[in-house]
Amino acid sequence: MPRLRDPDINPCMLESDASIRCLDANNYDKDKCSTYFLKYKSCRKFWHSIMIQRRHNGVKPFMPTAAERDEILGEMGKMPY
Repeated sequence: MPRLRDPDINPCMLESDASIRCLDANNYDKDKCSTYFLKYKSCRKFWHSIMIQRRHNGVKPFMPTAAERDEILGEMGKMPY
């Protein structure tokens, strides 16, 4: 699973890590971590829609690199998720 730890491939690594830390801190009580799960899900949904749009427009790589994602988020002025 080293690919999932690559920031150029996994745009939601921070959200994923936060979810796991929450589970660890709360003895794996999923109810206490639902906000982290929702944030991760929203992150995945947002970047998936960007990936589909880029694929449709013929832009490669389909998933923006970590640097490109920082630029996209910077242009938005706030986190969309």
